[in-house]
Amino acid sequence: MFSIVLASVLIASAFGCGTPATEPLMTRVVNGVDAIPNSWPWQISLQYQRNGQWGHTCGGSLIATNWVMTAAHCINTDLTYRVFVGKHNLVQDEAGSKAITPEKMIVHEKWNPIFVAFGNDIALIKLSEHVTLSDSVQLGCIPSAGSILTHDYPCYITGWGRLYTGGPIADNLQQALMPVVDHATCTKSDWWGPALRTTMVCAGGDGVVGGCNGDSGGPLNCKNAEGTWEVHGIASFVSGLGCNFIRKPTVFTRVSAFNDWIDQAMMNN
Repeated sequence: MFSIVLASVLIASAFGCGTPATEPLMTRVVNGVDAIPNSWPWQISLQYQRNGQWGHTCGGSLIATNWVMTAAHCINTDLTYRVFVGKHNLVQDEAGSKAITPEKMIVHEKWNPIFVAFGNDIALIKLSEHVTLSDSVQLGCIPSAGSILTHDYPCYITGWGRLYTGGPIADNLQQALMPVVDHATCTKSDWWGPALRTTMVCAGGDGVVGGCNGDSGGPLNCKNAEGTWEVHGIASFVSGLGCNFIRKPTVFTRVSAFNDWIDQAMMNN
């Protein structure tokens, strides 16, 4: 007998990841803007059915041809979901986009929906079929285990979340520059405080740009030294005071803290 070790980093690498055919707009404007279509081709829209209609609820990242990574709090086993790949505009039919039924949803066993701040806000969705990779559908890269980004490292949040606190969700995929806030800063008493877990990563906090409802589960995209985009965060929560409250940056699940969990979940399912 022999065992096969399948690393999450290698899954995406086998197909190529983090190198979109259409380069994202590298803007430094403070407000979110429409992304260039297909420039974040691992971004998915997680949708659920209500009263016979499908509606966007969360984002996510395609990390293998039949696996999506999202937030645990996006999953409710009582709902019927679909994963839309290759989307830019949620209200238009688009060539190259496709809705796929989940085969299985795997939520981190230590996720506690009552206490979001305890962490472990990560889930995987196994798709019922493999996607066909194209210019509009590509894989996101998982960073190496334990990777920690430096303070002010430039990253981008992407999603169809609310355009402002209490506002409508976006039709077109949005992107916004959200620099990383290091753990030492984010745990200061006038920021999120010392209870913030090391398995989380903060970004933003300038009081202008922030994730909002509907961005949950989506990626924090950061380009590495080799020029490849990596998904370093899964959008988890924002302040109850508002989506873009100053010194309350968007908090993401730090993907590099969960490489082993991702590997095991994919191998066992």
